[in-house]
Amino acid sequence: MPADDTTDKEHQDDDLTLRKPESQDGPRVHQLIAECKPLDENSVYCNLLQCTHFADTSVAAELDGDLVGFISGYLPPKQQDTLFVWQVAVHEKARGRGLAKRMLAALLERDEATDVRYIETTITPDNEASWGMFRSFAYERRMPTEEFILFDSRLHFAGQHQDEHLLRIGPFNRDDA
Repeated sequence: MPADDTTDKEHQDDDLTLRKPESQDGPRVHQLIAECKPLDENSVYCNLLQCTHFADTSVAAELDGDLVGFISGYLPPKQQDTLFVWQVAVHEKARGRGLAKRMLAALLERDEATDVRYIETTITPDNEASWGMFRSFAYERRMPTEEFILFDSRLHFAGQHQDEHLLRIGPFNRDDA
């Protein structure tokens, strides 16, 4: 694959394309996240950074030219074997296709994820869609999981946000992911 080709070719079907995000996707990502409640909205600038600085560990999904899915992730500096998934957004018109799990699998198949043995994410207790997607992803691949409160509502959010539970998937062999 040429160095400038950012499409995950093995993750294309007739109308859905998974690819690395690009700088011009920033505003589109911002709009997508705004339409995917209960996700926390960040600034467009933050989304631009996700689409550029973290492009190798993020994925954009397009359906007929529209941005319908996005996962932002990164490798924490002191945990190079861990993909931390910041947000998963799937537009309502692309739901029911297993898109979130397909995007996550595409991330794990990239060369940049060669050393990844864990997936981590934080989820609020009431976000049933996220819990379901991540648990299903792990279960289908027989990956172990563990969870605990990472950010406490009162201690870390001054009561302005729900607890954020860390869900850790792994360890796993990337070839089995």
